[in-house]
Amino acid sequence: MKTNFVNILIGAAAVLILLSLSMFVVDQRQTVIVLQLGEMVGVKTAPGLYFKIPLIQNVRYFDSRILTFDSVEPERFITAEKKNVMVDSFVKWRIADVKQYYVSVGGDEIRAKTRLMQTVNSIMREEFGKRTINEVVSGERDRIMNTLRQKADLDARKIGVQVLDVRLKRVDFPTEISESVYRRMDAERKRVANELRATGNAESEKIRADADRQREVTLADAYRDAQKIKGDGDAKSSAIYAAAFGRNSEFYAFYRSMDAYKQSFKNKSDVMVMDPSSAFFKYLKGSSKAGK
Repeated sequence: MKTNFVNILIGAAAVLILLSLSMFVVDQRQTVIVLQLGEMVGVKTAPGLYFKIPLIQNVRYFDSRILTFDSVEPERFITAEKKNVMVDSFVKWRIADVKQYYVSVGGDEIRAKTRLMQTVNSIMREEFGKRTINEVVSGERDRIMNTLRQKADLDARKIGVQVLDVRLKRVDFPTEISESVYRRMDAERKRVANELRATGNAESEKIRADADRQREVTLADAYRDAQKIKGDGDAKSSAIYAAAFGRNSEFYAFYRSMDAYKQSFKNKSDVMVMDPSSAFFKYLKGSSKAGK
């Protein structure tokens, strides 16, 4: 009984092993090639569970998703002006015909990427050599990328690959040329800045000079008007004094003397050294006699 039970277990294990060797699963992200003794006998693209002949057949899995090939370092190309530019790019691709892919590159992704890199670089060299730097950088960049995609896809079909997109991430001058360009741009910007400063200073001096001139004119006009008003006032004052003197000369002389006394003796600390018999004290003498 014990021997029979062991035999049953061994048989069940053998069946399980045989079943595991007979089945394989295809994921929706994969494409599978079935090989029999090294020869391709089938391709499975739909996801699901499949069977194969154990020990005689085996399977190879391939990624059916869109893959990206990104250049490790920018590549150097020459434009129509014989100028060097550094181009950083990437390629979007996928396996379109897995049979052709397996036959052409043995299903090796590294070999496929190498082939794509050679193709894209060759087309870039051709397209850049027909255009100027300005066209490469901005003028015809979209057209270049479209041409690269079309030509690269046409060649990639030979190995069962579809090129979906080719993008130029960056187009720069080499380092030594970039530094020269930056220095030239910096010098140009400084020249423009200095020119603007000089223009601003000139305008500032012009505005300041005009303001000073207007100030002098305004002060001169004000001084002229003030002198005119003062002259008119003095003339009227003289006329009034003359009229008053004409009416009563004695009173006018007395009034003027009183005003002179008031101005002379305004402060107690004022000191005057004069002859008491001077005409200045005429009315003071009269007042003294009247008091006696």
